[in-house]
Amino acid sequence: MAISTDRRDGRVVDGILVCSNPACRQEFPIVGGLPVMVSDVRGFVQEALFHLLARDDVSGEVESLLGDAAGAGSGFDAVRQQQSSYGWDHWSDLDPEEGQGEGGGVLACLEAGLGMLPEAPAGPVLDLGCATGRSSFHLADRLGHMVVGVDLNVPLIRIARRVLDDGMVRVPVRRGGVVYERREFPVELASSARVDFWVGNALSLPFDDATFGLVVALNLIDCLASPADGLREIARVLRPGGAAIIACPFDWTPAVTPMEAWLGGHSQRGSHRGASEVALDRLLADGALGLKPLAPARDVAWKVRLHDRATVHYQTHVVVLGREETG
Repeated sequence: MAISTDRRDGRVVDGILVCSNPACRQEFPIVGGLPVMVSDVRGFVQEALFHLLARDDVSGEVESLLGDAAGAGSGFDAVRQQQSSYGWDHWSDLDPEEGQGEGGGVLACLEAGLGMLPEAPAGPVLDLGCATGRSSFHLADRLGHMVVGVDLNVPLIRIARRVLDDGMVRVPVRRGGVVYERREFPVELASSARVDFWVGNALSLPFDDATFGLVVALNLIDCLASPADGLREIARVLRPGGAAIIACPFDWTPAVTPMEAWLGGHSQRGSHRGASEVALDRLLADGALGLKPLAPARDVAWKVRLHDRATVHYQTHVVVLGREETG
């Protein structure tokens, strides 16, 4: 049940979702059209309150001044750097001024994964770690199914929500230092009626078992506190006969993923010599994740733009998996 406090054009902008189970009655906020569907609402709001309430309608000039005043290394600067890298990756090919003809690689990686599927998947589709949303819209166009984009990063998914609601991309493009250029341009997305975006945690998804015919997680697994648990959660929400497309560059960061939770990336003295793809293969082979390979894995180039003079080039490991059936 939704309690609307602000409704515009038939959609809830701000409101509260209330669990219909009388034994639960948990409340979940809707902020700026984004349902916040996390298990620990209080903890998440305490950590993300600044981002949930942050304005995104100030002028480019004022944003520039705020960026200078906040300075390099500030939380504001970190948010804009993420928005710049992900926004450019997802949308630059449609920007009439920035257009590079290819973007950063999200669509190339997604198409590679779709091409590896043994058969066309049934819907609906879950796009985990959807960031600024291009992959979600592309999946709706390509497959014709309902797509739910889920991300825990509010500043990124807010860009996706603006595209959905207004048909406008608005991203700060980093030129260097704390110098950013506001890019804003319209996009036409034929399948937007089949797309929605939720704030959610990949380690605790707000969906029943066996809900989705396809789950996509592009460059997400090495951004989780527990990659193995994230893969198990994907297996849980995947329908029998469904498929998951997982892409990961295994770019481990101890501030995000404790070293003991990494898949490879350490213990190079062992037989796998620290290779993350081998560690993943072993977990899949012993059935510990509830997933099994459906096709040979492949590597796909993915570039992440930092600023005008710096781009990071990754080889991301792409696997297509199905749910492991148990007797």
